Amino acid sequence: MSEAISNNAIIYAILALNSEVDLQQEYLESDDVPDDERDNEQGILEDLEQAFMEFVDIYKKRCKADKDLPDLDELLNSQI
Repeated sequence: MSEAISNNAIIYAILALNSEVDLQQEYLESDDVPDDERDNEQGILEDLEQAFMEFVDIYKKRCKADKDLPDLDELLNSQI
């Protein structure tokens, strides 16, 4: 499956998921989460983090094969 996904698609997914993880963490740290929804929202955060890590694993493999790709730290710290 991962070979059918373009490098650009993986990069966009990583960046989008990274943003979503940050937003979800901020939301969970706020007082806006109703107590009865906290467990559900924590589960959403865990799912987002899992998806992020799966794409990171794919990207790391791609970086080994394609030396022209930016390393992960550079990618996550870039201003796109």
